[in-house]
Amino acid sequence: MILSFDGRMGASGDMLLGALLAAGADPAVLDPVEAALDVRYDVGTATRCGIEATDVTVLRTGVDSDESGGDHSHGDDPDGHDTEHAHSHSHGDDPDDHGRAEGSGPHRTLPEVVEVVESLGLPAGVAADATGTFELLAEAEAAVHRTDPAETTFHEVGTDDAIADVVGATLLLADLSPDRVVTTPLATGGGTVEMSHGVYPVPAPAVVELAERADWSLRGGPVEAELLTPTGAAILAHTADGVGSLPSLDVAASGYGAGDRLFEHHPNVLRVLAGETTGSLRREQVTVLETHLDDATPEALGGLQETLAEAGALDVTVLPTTMKKSRPGHLVKVVVAPENARRVARRLAAETGTLGVREHGSGHRFVADREHQTVALDVDGDSFEVSVKVARIGEEVYDVSGEFDDALAVARATDLPVRAVLRRAERTVRDVDTDGTDS
Repeated sequence: MILSFDGRMGASGDMLLGALLAAGADPAVLDPVEAALDVRYDVGTATRCGIEATDVTVLRTGVDSDESGGDHSHGDDPDGHDTEHAHSHSHGDDPDDHGRAEGSGPHRTLPEVVEVVESLGLPAGVAADATGTFELLAEAEAAVHRTDPAETTFHEVGTDDAIADVVGATLLLADLSPDRVVTTPLATGGGTVEMSHGVYPVPAPAVVELAERADWSLRGGPVEAELLTPTGAAILAHTADGVGSLPSLDVAASGYGAGDRLFEHHPNVLRVLAGETTGSLRREQVTVLETHLDDATPEALGGLQETLAEAGALDVTVLPTTMKKSRPGHLVKVVVAPENARRVARRLAAETGTLGVREHGSGHRFVADREHQTVALDVDGDSFEVSVKVARIGEEVYDVSGEFDDALAVARATDLPVRAVLRRAERTVRDVDTDGTDS
């Protein structure tokens, strides 16, 4: 099963909790968190631009939802005004904050958070995923403040409610047990956000650092508000692969998690779809950049594959051609996701000195699902690792390809031909995929 998040309105911890519960996760799996921390999950419904979504608020224990000011059956403010809380890290003295767990409890360092997570008695896999999420947060915070991750004090994301969000989302994901989690590009919003250190432009610095470590991409807008929080970004950075658009699915379940703010023309919800792949190639939105070069050095052309890939290119092709006055030249064609086109075009210009880059506009490409597996090869009692790319259409494996550089390193160490190393690595993956046992 694939779990696919639609990131066009960003994500927060509460939105992830709501979406996963709406998609069918069992709320009973959250009991260990409520039993160990002074919080409880208040689950209800909310309407966002006509869409009914699951609304989750983490409350301090002993405070009723009616006392907290939360309205779990409210509709839309017809004027689109902000009648609830933003996803900001500090809400000030808004009276509606009464009873919410946001910011409650001590501000902890990473080792202290890990100690809390380990005390919950979670299944090993869940505890590891929750800890991994907080490690990403610690790395992001440390990068922003230039501190040691182990010594960095979490402010907004080390409190009880953040632990409840991260551990809760991890428990719900484990309950749904998807084979793969993906997300489309995540919207950040715009404007500024108030944090414990001051006011910063959206996206917050920690979100930017998390995006650098994630497989998915960011996009700005569509409103002037913070849509992607550090907690939401960290959970998805640890669990989700990035895709350009929603994959082809036979949808078995879906759900919407409600965000706090109301917007007049944008339903503030996080949608998730659960289902099996349809057995067809996945369609991704792409655009094509190209430029003609008549004075680029061989070294510059040879490095474009690597430098443009670092900027976000999906594929780079350099073709010999004939230019004005029969001069030899080259045509560089680059396939890229639309949201990365400007960055890649700037890098292409900087690397080659070209005065212009043409864009052919957004289209689509059809791609297979792919994954990398690492296999261990035994050669004369020594073990060597080779990465192998596996391409699938649905459940059918149609191509297995060993990583040449890995095979070359093994060949040099063992005096085996590179082709022989590749064949052994690829055969190992095919045999495991066929009957579930290593040959």
